Amino acid sequence: MLTKVEVTNRRGNVLTLPIGDDDDPYQASFEGLEPVKATLTSSSYAGNDGEVFQSAKREARNIKIEMDLDPDFVNDTYTSLRQGLYPFFLPKSQIKLRFYTSTGLYVDINGVVEDFSSPMFEQDPSVNISIMCYQPDFMDPRIIQVDGLSVDDTESMVLDYPGTVETGTVVTLNVNRPLTEFTIYNSDEGGNLLQLDFTGSLLADDVLVVSSLRGAKGITLTRAGMSSSYLYGRSAQSNWIQLDEGLNNFRVYAEGDPIPYVLEYIVRYGGL
Repeated sequence: MLTKVEVTNRRGNVLTLPIGDDDDPYQASFEGLEPVKATLTSSSYAGNDGEVFQSAKREARNIKIEMDLDPDFVNDTYTSLRQGLYPFFLPKSQIKLRFYTSTGLYVDINGVVEDFSSPMFEQDPSVNISIMCYQPDFMDPRIIQVDGLSVDDTESMVLDYPGTVETGTVVTLNVNRPLTEFTIYNSDEGGNLLQLDFTGSLLADDVLVVSSLRGAKGITLTRAGMSSSYLYGRSAQSNWIQLDEGLNNFRVYAEGDPIPYVLEYIVRYGGL
């Protein structure tokens, strides 16, 4: 259950909208918090019944806010309340919404205001706001960090990922000895395996970062304070490692003595 929503504009100002507080001058309700619709792509073949599924993607999220204005006519009026929303909800404004739930979870989503509708001459004025969120996931802003050591067997680290949408990972290897190859594995509860193979010449004190974040996939080597791409060290047949809902069996495999690493990820939710 939602308890409040915070709206942050580009200047860092915050507007708090309590949910279910009858004394608040802004009585807000929200639409568009459920999972968004997916667009499916398929193809047909001559002489065959039906179609063949090709791909799917989830579309942008449209959050709508219906807000009743409840002035006390001492400190606020309908006009002052409406104008108090302009710094946050003028069309084309970029904002961040933070949703708080009764379980203690809070998640963020970024959006662009599409429409602000508020007829001025109604007997009971209200405001209707439309916000387009082009990245549809709600994200827990707290980065999770897990320290680990490479293994030379099949022993895995079990990660319980609470999100409902798969998430990318950042693995930072703090290389402590010469290394020419390693493999990152992850398998979900259904046994679906992802595997990233790396081959390259690494030296002690190198720092290698393997990122599978959406829009920021890559491999970066830092040696003697200089950073450069090492993407060519990844096998072309490799998968980018991601975590799926539920239990994940994660490991970094490298022959020889253990190499310390840090795994980082954020939790993503497809709906509230």
